[in-house]
Amino acid sequence: MPRPVTDQALPLYLAEDAGAIADLSAVAGVDEVGRGPLAGDVVAAAVILDPATPVPGLTDSKKLSERRREALFGQIREQAVAFAIARASVAEIDRLNILQASLLAMTRAVRSLAAEPALVYVDGNRCPEWPYASRAIVKGDSRIAAIAAASILAKVTRDRELVALDARYPGYGLAQHKGYPTAVHLAALRAMGPTPVHRRSFGPVAALLKRER
Repeated sequence: MPRPVTDQALPLYLAEDAGAIADLSAVAGVDEVGRGPLAGDVVAAAVILDPATPVPGLTDSKKLSERRREALFGQIREQAVAFAIARASVAEIDRLNILQASLLAMTRAVRSLAAEPALVYVDGNRCPEWPYASRAIVKGDSRIAAIAAASILAKVTRDRELVALDARYPGYGLAQHKGYPTAVHLAALRAMGPTPVHRRSFGPVAALLKRER
């Protein structure tokens, strides 16, 4: 029976799954970032950590400073058995809805892993429809190391993309709020209207478009 790595702050697996895991190097975690923003893609990452080389300090990416996330981003990529980053586009979000787009992004991330996972831990309360053995874990990014690692890869990737979008669409403050519906963002939307990277199906953007007709 596998044993948790003692110097890993978060466990590699749940105790109830211990008997079903033959190889800790085949346990993946997947998480997404960007369900709430009004702009930008939803980004997901999947990670299989190497139990022989734990990454200290893993936790929910939102609890970490930007500097710490950036440092862990490189360390995770260097030490993981496998990792993959995927997305669902703004157009897919508007077409499918944000829940289905998030599940799609997570599916793409897991399917893109270079190693086949024997078990996938999914952050949240629902697993995508896929062929992998999996378990959904609410607040999993604070409970399972691989989900925490995935949350960091996804957040750093999406944050960098929103900084780049801010340069392309100045005036909205995308680099600061990352697309979330802050007062500054909503005021900019009212003043300048939505950009091509805004989600037309989200309430504040849809309301503006309706008034413009």
